[in-house]
Amino acid sequence: MARAETERGEVVLRERRDPETGAGATPVLELRVNGAFVMDTVETSSEKRMAAVALRHVEHPRDVVVGGLGLGFTMHEVLADQRVERLVVVELEDTLVQWMRDGTIPHGPSYLADRRLTVMSADIRIAMAEATPAAYDVILLDVDNGPGFVVHEHNELIYRPDFLRQARAALRPGGALMFWSSAEAPDLRHAMQQIFGNVAPIPHEVTLHHDAGAARQEQYWLYLSRND
Repeated sequence: MARAETERGEVVLRERRDPETGAGATPVLELRVNGAFVMDTVETSSEKRMAAVALRHVEHPRDVVVGGLGLGFTMHEVLADQRVERLVVVELEDTLVQWMRDGTIPHGPSYLADRRLTVMSADIRIAMAEATPAAYDVILLDVDNGPGFVVHEHNELIYRPDFLRQARAALRPGGALMFWSSAEAPDLRHAMQQIFGNVAPIPHEVTLHHDAGAARQEQYWLYLSRND
């Protein structure tokens, strides 16, 4: 459907039809970066659960930041919570933001229409470094496939203690930070425990349908720390 070359490599939006859904079914959208599968519109439960669980752990989640736009499902779940007064989405690839805005991603314009939403084309590391202290109640980080399968090499830095200290400084007391990972991440768990003094690893079972291959079960992980 669309393809762009950025200074970090190739971003591709593909359309496919899963064999079991039939010829008349709604096409599946799939996002790939540098050839690596990032997400699609079939299995979005973990992205939605990421937002729902974090929001449930914060009494007053007025201000939220999401690192990583993806196809917008985490963002959309956050905005479904009427306690949220402001949502900032930070996305490194401006191309992806434009595809959401111009309808290349069909649900994009409606997802972006909420007045509480601001989308920034920026690096989440810079956004956190420049954030006002105690600016947010919830920080959700889903910039790639987790610390073991980074899309861009420099993304490794967001899983390290220095970044986590910056993120904690941007959280209000009682706030929460959550990471999404496609695999169990013991080093990330240790770093979050070190900086926050607490971490809850949350496994999430999913069924994946990639291309024409058979469905397979996978286990994704969510890692939650509170700024107590």
